[in-house]
Amino acid sequence: MTRAFTRTSVRLADGRELHYFDERPVAIRRPSDGRHLSPVPMRSEVRVDPLSGEPVIIAAHRQERTHRPAAEDCPLCPSRPGRATEVPARAYDVVSFENRFPAFADPGRCEVVCFTDDHAASFVDLSVERARLIIEAWAERTATLSGDAGIEQVFVFENRGEAIGVTLHHPHGQIYGFPFVAPRTAVMLETARTHRATTGRDLFADILDAERRDERVVTAAEHWTAFVPGAARWPVEVHLFPHRAVPDLAALDDGERDELATIYLDLLRRFELFHAGEHPMPYVAAWHQAPVRTGRDLVRLHLQLLSIQRGPDRLKYLAGSEAAMGAFLNDLVPEETARRLRDA
Repeated sequence: MTRAFTRTSVRLADGRELHYFDERPVAIRRPSDGRHLSPVPMRSEVRVDPLSGEPVIIAAHRQERTHRPAAEDCPLCPSRPGRATEVPARAYDVVSFENRFPAFADPGRCEVVCFTDDHAASFVDLSVERARLIIEAWAERTATLSGDAGIEQVFVFENRGEAIGVTLHHPHGQIYGFPFVAPRTAVMLETARTHRATTGRDLFADILDAERRDERVVTAAEHWTAFVPGAARWPVEVHLFPHRAVPDLAALDDGERDELATIYLDLLRRFELFHAGEHPMPYVAAWHQAPVRTGRDLVRLHLQLLSIQRGPDRLKYLAGSEAAMGAFLNDLVPEETARRLRDA
């Protein structure tokens, strides 16, 4: 598979960075954004819950962000005569740019990643070649943001579907450069440290070894294994582990990236068919990566792909036990979920 790609960087009208990732060399990109934009007033701060010690982001300016516009008004589609958008080019493959309504300002970072210029597509519709290019973009942005002195962890994710809370239908994901280590990762780090101190072994390696011998494996290949975790919190949840211990997407080699493009699309197709393909499956695709400066030998890169769709016409909502106490209840048996995904 061709691994070469072309990256072109420009500035938008308000000074934000934008990066084009193209599958093959293209003509010179439009260097500038012709809009007249004033910076969005930033009202963002990170506060700490004194009871849990966990960070909470307060970002009041995000109330003003674009909310479910009509297709012809989509800010993520390419620009066209008489209609300038966030992407100055008339066409693109993959593009990444700073979010105009970020969850937090410096020292953190929030970026949008558009997977295609086709407004009607979804990630699952893309070619293996396009998925491979997106992986390159994720890896490049992870490496670049990890070099920022104010960023402690890079989080790559996609929210898909209105049931999840998506406000823009154009196929896209996001990248957060957290100015702190995320709470879930902090718990993983502590668990992994305890496991190593107690057993002398790597927690993620032991989890992978155990899951590869279990009935919850969904699919496996040379470099990756996907499985439904035995303690799955969500109705449909799959974890995808690389066989090699790598801290983040940037650390994957070419063979691992090639195979990831194929196996990730395969998982998304299985999700689509889980409820007999009656409607697009809402999901969150979350790439857990090691923190930038701590525990990189303890946390292994892995994907958590989850859906709140517990039935064709039923959603899982976080009620009292989950929302207040963090004690999850799952109505679907993980072993049965794995079987249905394999059959799909």
